[in-house]
Amino acid sequence: MVTPNETTNADTIRQNLIAAEPPRRPGMVKYTLYYFRHKLLGTVGLVICTIMILMAIFADVIAPYTYQEQNYSAVLAAPSTDFLFGTDNFGRDIFSRVVHGARISMLVGFLAVIVGTGVGAIVGLISGFFMGKLDAVVQRVVDAWMSFPDLILALTIVAVFGNTVPNVILAIAATILPRGVRVIRSSTIAIREMDYTMAARSIGASDLRTMFRHIMPNTVAPFLIIMSSMFGTAILTEAGLSYLGLGISEPTPSWGRMLTGQAAQYAPSAPWILAFPGFFITVTVMGFAFFGDALRDLFDPRLRGR
Repeated sequence: MVTPNETTNADTIRQNLIAAEPPRRPGMVKYTLYYFRHKLLGTVGLVICTIMILMAIFADVIAPYTYQEQNYSAVLAAPSTDFLFGTDNFGRDIFSRVVHGARISMLVGFLAVIVGTGVGAIVGLISGFFMGKLDAVVQRVVDAWMSFPDLILALTIVAVFGNTVPNVILAIAATILPRGVRVIRSSTIAIREMDYTMAARSIGASDLRTMFRHIMPNTVAPFLIIMSSMFGTAILTEAGLSYLGLGISEPTPSWGRMLTGQAAQYAPSAPWILAFPGFFITVTVMGFAFFGDALRDLFDPRLRGR
């Protein structure tokens, strides 16, 4: 039979245990919704990214003209209801070219980031897991790689292999790869010393299983952060290559290509030729930068629950 004193002691112990429990942190979904409701820049970045992606996907529906269609009776026409952003020196609708240019710029940026961060993540995972001489060699190669300015490295690759779309993507990916190596290597070194990783190795898990079953899933957060952060950089690099004449070649439109050639000659009398492509480059880069910062804060465990 339980006495009143024993019941009181049990209640006291239960209350002490409840008081000793750490405060529960909000779940990821709940915290994500809270974050984007209260963090203006993160929300702005998400909205900009969404708009640009939708514009690239539905370019054929949004654009009133094809990007090659020329209207010689409306050369250098100012913005109007017929031509929202005006026309260029060939009578092509700038709004249609900006919309179709979004598809090219976003596609090049997305594929370059996927390839660069993907390959960099695998190299960083292997380097950080095995350490030793392999890691030393990989890091020295990465140091030498990163000593080249991004635009110079991309220019060299495109100048050697040509300025086709695949080559431009690979050139931009080459500038992103070493950053992916550094970020994932750092995460791998931290995760390989965690208790669950050590426990997996102690019960006989192979190196391959430990890397891809226990370590790689826990590098998803930094992987997503580096992807979103480098997306704007990839678009800027593509624009720089096109501006220097080694990016996407005509007649394929890209935002960088629209800033080059004869367009610059007509800018004093028709500033809309350069203003609208430049505006979209700026807004897109800023949007992905804001979104990348938001993801970093969202996945940082030190900031959750505050």
